[in-house]
Parts: sequence; C-alpha cells; structure tokens
Amino acid sequence: MWSGKEIYGAAERNKEPILSVLRNYIKKEVAQVFLEIASGSGQHVAYFAPNFPQVTFYPSENGDPKLMKSISLHTADMTNVKPPINIDIATNYKSWNNGLFKENTLDYMYTSNLTHVSPFKCTISLFENAGKLLKSEGLLLMYGPFAVDGNLSPESNINFDKNLRAQNSELGIRDVRDLRELADKNGIKLLKMEDMPANNKTLIWKKSSQ
Repeated sequence: MWSGKEIYGAAERNKEPILSVLRNYIKKEVAQVFLEIASGSGQHVAYFAPNFPQVTFYPSENGDPKLMKSISLHTADMTNVKPPINIDIATNYKSWNNGLFKENTLDYMYTSNLTHVSPFKCTISLFENAGKLLKSEGLLLMYGPFAVDGNLSPESNINFDKNLRAQNSELGIRDVRDLRELADKNGIKLLKMEDMPANNKTLIWKKSSQ
C-alpha cells in the first residue's frame, strides 16, 4: 500500500555520492542554514540531515501537494529539518513564504537535477536569488548533467538532451560556460566541478567576499 512517501530510484542511487561531496564543504560544529530548491520526494534532505546536526535544512517544492506530503513524511522525525515550503524558483525570494529568507542569511543553497528540466529563466532566477540570499562566501551546490564549453558527453547525455528539447524547446542540459556568465553577474564564482557517477557533475559555486 502506498504510504505517501515517494521513492525515486535515481535519488536512491545518487544520494550517497552527493553526500560524500557535501562532507567536504559543510563546516563542522557551526550553526548553519541550508536551503534545498526543488526537493522532489524529499529523499535527499532526509538522507543528508542526520549527517549534519549543526545545520538547519529547509526543503522546498513548487506547490505539488503529493511531493510536499512526501517530503514531510520522509523528514517527519528530524529535528533539524523544517516543514517543506512552497518556492517557485522563477520568482524573487521576497515572495517566498512571506519573506521568510532575508539577504545574506543562507550558508548553502542546493539543487539536484533542476536546470535541465526547467526553462532557462529558472536557472537565471536561481543565480539571482543565490546572489542575494547567500552569505559572503556561501555556497550554491548544483547536481546533474552539464555540458562543458560546448562539449556534452557521453552519447547517453547527448540523446537525453535531444529528447528534452524535442519535448519542450525551453528544456535541455545547460553548459557550465553559460552558467558562469550568470554567476558572474551575481557575484558568484565556480569553485569546483566534481565528476560524479552516471555521467553527472556537482558544481560548487561560491559567493564572493563582500
């Protein structure tokens, strides 16, 4: 019988590799705030949170009641995870949950498999909001498939990109080169690009010191 907890196979497979990257960047023994954009089923935040008790996690979704319920169920007993909030990343942060987040208050923003399955305006807004919300030297972490300087590989990612664009011309795997341009406009620099299993990457972006 369905319990209300969504379980995505990809999230199960990639949660441990992503956690291994987070361990290298999340500071220890310091109270911090972590906002996840597009939490999906909630599997990631539920897996990450117990490993970082010093961090307060805010999961979010764009209003899908089934996903909001799934996130709540996955994280129900976790004291350092807040209830999921409704965030449309294409909008300005001031409209999120009646202005819950203020400028320069987040240590981390994180999203997984978002940029290629949403219109590019969402990626633009992601960087704009991160540039405002992150503290000086705060991190934006992005997981998924990416092209690098016009090169996309392997063939499976090329075919995936073609299929996405055939469904909707606004979708498609983004190039890190284009993301750098967005980041530069918002005071953010690419710190590291980590190769991940299944031909994905984790991009670690850092807001400039102020």
